[in-house]
Amino acid sequence: MSGNSVLFQLFNLQLEAFIDQIKYSTDHTKIHLSIQKAFSTYFCPCCESQVHEWLDWSSSYRKVECPYCKLHPRQRLFWLHLNQHPELLQGRLKILHFAPEFVFRERFSIMPNLEYITADLNDPAVDIRIDITNIPYPDNTFNVILCSHVLEHVPDDRQAMSELWRVLKPGGWAFLQVPIDSSLTETFEDPTITLPSDRLCHYGQEDHVRMYGLDYPDRLEAAGFIVNIEDVHQRLSEAEQLKYGVLAHPEKLYFGLKSINSV
Repeated sequence: MSGNSVLFQLFNLQLEAFIDQIKYSTDHTKIHLSIQKAFSTYFCPCCESQVHEWLDWSSSYRKVECPYCKLHPRQRLFWLHLNQHPELLQGRLKILHFAPEFVFRERFSIMPNLEYITADLNDPAVDIRIDITNIPYPDNTFNVILCSHVLEHVPDDRQAMSELWRVLKPGGWAFLQVPIDSSLTETFEDPTITLPSDRLCHYGQEDHVRMYGLDYPDRLEAAGFIVNIEDVHQRLSEAEQLKYGVLAHPEKLYFGLKSINSV
């Protein structure tokens, strides 16, 4: 389907919704808001905002950031996955969230069925300061662990993965997203690369210590995880991909599961 066809399809959907909203309305303020909403091209599912244009995050990562919640395609895909699978957050759950995104923290913290704990090595705003390679909780503590774009910053990521598996309860799940270069068969890391400029050149960011390759699931499995890869992007129509700002970002989501039989 061509880009113009997708835009036309999306416009028609928005126009139909707009007509339905104002057909019987006499409230001019509501009509004005409906017009504004109808002609917003995009939608951020994370903060539920109508978006006219995605913002650039860097010179090489353009038109990706929500102007309201500042989240990117990978987070929008993750939130869409949760919306598609509400059973993932049902029941009494204890959650450990590393490097929490503000809008997710706001949402999870008010859910009455969750015991929600935020963690980071340096951020003073979290509930607990944690070295992810030495997590100060007993084995089998958490039902859910959220750890997105953290492991690429950790020198000993294998130890971190082992710790995440250790504190996850049997039957629990962890969201373990990292940037992956699909052109690399094996993860590239060199401990002698320490200058920020060199890390930017080799790893794509000044504070990264490796570039993960297609062997990333092997690392998770070596730590004990059962790896589940979700292709949320593929489950969306092209019009939906455009609407949510993920059309050009077909990133797969990586989940680590702990076997119910783990001891």
